[in-house]
Amino acid sequence: QVHVVESGGGMVQAGGSLRLSCVVSGTIFSVNAMAWYRQAPGKQRELVATITPGGTTNYTGSVKGRFTISRDNAKSTVYLQMNSLKPDDTAVYYCNADGVVLTPTGISDFGSWGQGTQVTVSS
Repeated sequence: QVHVVESGGGMVQAGGSLRLSCVVSGTIFSVNAMAWYRQAPGKQRELVATITPGGTTNYTGSVKGRFTISRDNAKSTVYLQMNSLKPDDTAVYYCNADGVVLTPTGISDFGSWGQGTQVTVSS
């Protein structure tokens, strides 16, 4: 079983910063791609940033230059440093991870979501 838990959300004024964390735990054999998504009220969930085990990153255009995704492979943790926040960044932020989990009979692929953390940016 895999658990994905985000933390670090909150309310900030425009121009402020927040750092989100996401820990993946369980009978993990390996964690592959990790990503942050967000969903604003009335909108579809969108991909914000991804990072591979080797550290290759990708960002959606609206956050480039403001957000930084990073990971600690030893801790199965991914971070999202968010600077110069804007009201349009207001959303629930979700962590997603995929990889391989140990099972009683061997190994199995997993892809799991966290419960989300609210980020609110006031103008």
